[in-house]
Amino acid sequence: MIVYILIAIIAYCIGSINFSVIFSKKFAGFDVREKGSGNAGTTNMLRSVGKKAAAITLVCDILKGVVAIGIAILAGNVFSNLDRELLVQIAGVAVVLGHTFPVFFQFKGGKGVATSLGILLMTNWQIGLICLVFALVLMALTRMVSVGSCAAAILFPILTLFINTNYTVLTEGKSGSTYFVYSVILAVIVLYNHRSNIKRLLSGTENKISFKKAN
Repeated sequence: MIVYILIAIIAYCIGSINFSVIFSKKFAGFDVREKGSGNAGTTNMLRSVGKKAAAITLVCDILKGVVAIGIAILAGNVFSNLDRELLVQIAGVAVVLGHTFPVFFQFKGGKGVATSLGILLMTNWQIGLICLVFALVLMALTRMVSVGSCAAAILFPILTLFINTNYTVLTEGKSGSTYFVYSVILAVIVLYNHRSNIKRLLSGTENKISFKKAN
């Protein structure tokens, strides 16, 4: 039990390192949460700070998910008597919660999309790539990041019901549905974080992506 708790704490702390706040202060001299949408994420970094800062933030946020899951996998290899799938799932949920409610930044973080991508790629690279391509296509067609993000979040649980290969951790004899509840939890977190975007989508007032830095 102590290992599960430690993994949750470590993953949450990793998620709580909010790179958008750190980089916005470094590159622009302000907290990105005070500009634009007020969100501490890549899209607001792009609009408020610029492409370079947004790209660095995106990579670092993805790596948070990668590192958290990597630590869980390592722990599962060291403590072979533990449920390795559960360790991965605990780490995944905890790191996204840390990103959303960062203890180091007044519990006001981002929406967890980039970090979730890192988690998906580490959990099952095939599912991760499918969700990524699906999201990018929708973003390109609609020019709205929220559409691709929310659609990919919904797609993830569906894919776990049909894909049983390429899982980094999956005990022999188990199917991908072992990750279904976990994927639903992650999807709910991402959708909850996009609740204001969903309201704007329904009213037809959602912002479209622009590569022009705000004044």
